[in-house]
Parts: sequence; structure tokens; C-alpha cells
Amino acid sequence: MEKILGIGNALVDIMTRLENDQILNDFDLPKGSMQLVDDDFANKLSVATESLDKSQSSGGSAANTIHGLARLGLPTGFIGKLGDDELGSFFRRDLETNKITPQLLTSQSNSGRAIALISPDSERTFATCLGAAIEMGADDLTGDLFKGYHYLHIEGYLVQNHELIIKAAQLARSNGLKVSLDMASYNIVEENLDFLEDFVEKYVDLVFANEEEAKAFTGNDPLEALNKLASFTGIAVVKTGKDGSMVQKGSEIWKIDPVKASPVDTTGAGDAYAAGFLFGLASGFDLKQCGNLGSLMAGKVIEVVGAKMNDSQWKSIEKTIPEFSGN
Repeated sequence: MEKILGIGNALVDIMTRLENDQILNDFDLPKGSMQLVDDDFANKLSVATESLDKSQSSGGSAANTIHGLARLGLPTGFIGKLGDDELGSFFRRDLETNKITPQLLTSQSNSGRAIALISPDSERTFATCLGAAIEMGADDLTGDLFKGYHYLHIEGYLVQNHELIIKAAQLARSNGLKVSLDMASYNIVEENLDFLEDFVEKYVDLVFANEEEAKAFTGNDPLEALNKLASFTGIAVVKTGKDGSMVQKGSEIWKIDPVKASPVDTTGAGDAYAAGFLFGLASGFDLKQCGNLGSLMAGKVIEVVGAKMNDSQWKSIEKTIPEFSGN
């Protein structure tokens, strides 16, 4: 069975249900936004919300994808950097509980956390303190971290650290891994365009992008963007929201329909899509089947608050997988 390794920002998601939006006003947090904050700000926000209903889960884009793959039954691992603190211990335990091999680095800084403030109307506002996560650097990586795996999945939020992802991709390639990249954010694509073009062409075997990211990378609408992405890499995926997604390899294109869903929260949809697609790829599905499973996973996760599905949704997906594989 093929093994998949993820690398990304190791964050603990702290889901906090607000009684009203006053705290957003008090802390000058625009509703629905994602704001990067420092440790002092995050501590003050935590104190101000300590009486509210909260839950925690390990998070970060690549970690979410790896969790999905592990739940589907693939052997997985995750590389990230944490502090030597309670949140760091929680993140590690969460990986181990889900049978994910923790390839974790340690910092003297506090662990990263994403405080998700959920308004009564289900709108989510993030105050994200990257902490130790952002301190992961090229010098932290050694070849041993990559041995025994078949794919490396890189989250796009790491693209700002050019040396880090180049070394990760080089070590992956030297150990025989294929490289998957989720572009993650259109503004990061815009800010790192020249670097990304070179990186994708040299190192990436599979690229995921939504239509905004694809346009930022190519300047084109989804279909033309897909064509250009596929000319850079082996397999390209462009997700088009309610219209589904498209997959291209060489000159062949597959149109993937969306699944019917009752959306509550779109957080984690792209991560779940990547998990379904990569599971299919690692399991020998054809690319149409990979896209269909990715679409199903994305459709299920948007029906819950947060980036993790509940047990009943997972059971539904597990029952459906034989239909995708043709078994």
C-alpha cells in the first residue's frame, strides 16, 4: 500500500462559538476574515473567550489532507514544527490517535494556533498565530524524514519559504517520492509567481488549484488555466466551486461533477478534495474516479462546521469507495 507524507504549518484549531459578534468588534476582527496575529493578541483573545464553548483539533491545510487520507485507511505521516507546550502535545497525540506517523520538529516558541470564532449565523472569523509553525526551515529537513513514502503533499502556505519547499521537494525526489502541491491561496500565488512557475515545472507531479489560484498563476479562466498548469506538471486539477472540477493529464481532460450538498461551512473543502484525489491515485483509481472521490469528500465536509467530518459522513464515504474503484 502506498504511503503519503504531508508537510505544512502545524496548527491547533480552536473552534469557539460566539454568543454574538461583540468580541469581533472588541478585537477589531472583520467578520469572515483570516487575520494573522501575534502571541500576545492570541492570549488576550483566549482570555476574553474562556467562558465560551470551545473544541480543539489539529489543523493546517496539509495536516487536514493527511487526516483525511489516514481516515480512508492509507498509511501517512506529517512533517511540521511545534512548541514544547500543551498545544504541541495535543497536536502530536491527535496525529498518533489517527494513526499518522508524527515527523515533528520542536521549537522554543509557542505552538501555532488558529482561533476560529464562529458567529451565531455560522460565519467564521480566524485569528491565526503561526508561532512555531512558521519557524520550520530548510535546515530542519533530512532525508530520513522522507524514507518509505511514495508521495509528498505540500501545502501552498509554505511557498513563501522558498528554501524550505525546494529542499523538501529535492529530498522527496531523491527518495523516489512524487510531489503534490496544493496552491492554497491566490494572494500567495500572486506574491510568489515567478518562483512558483519554476518550482512547479521542476518538481511538481500533481497540482491542485481553485479557479482564483489558477487565474493568479496563469492569468486565464479555468479551462485555459488547466491547460497551462498541465503543461507544467504531470496532473493538474482546477476546482470550480459549485461547477465541480476539472482534471487534466497530457491532452486528456475529465470534467468532475459536484455532489449535492447542504453547505454550512466551506472551510477544509479543498483539503478534503485533495485527500480523496490522492487516496484514489495511491489506490490505483483512474483520474476520473480520483476526481469523483475528491468531489464527494469536499461535498461532505462543507456540511459540517470545521475541517473534520463526523463518523456518519465517513461511513457514507467508506461505503461509496468501491463504486469509485469499480470493485
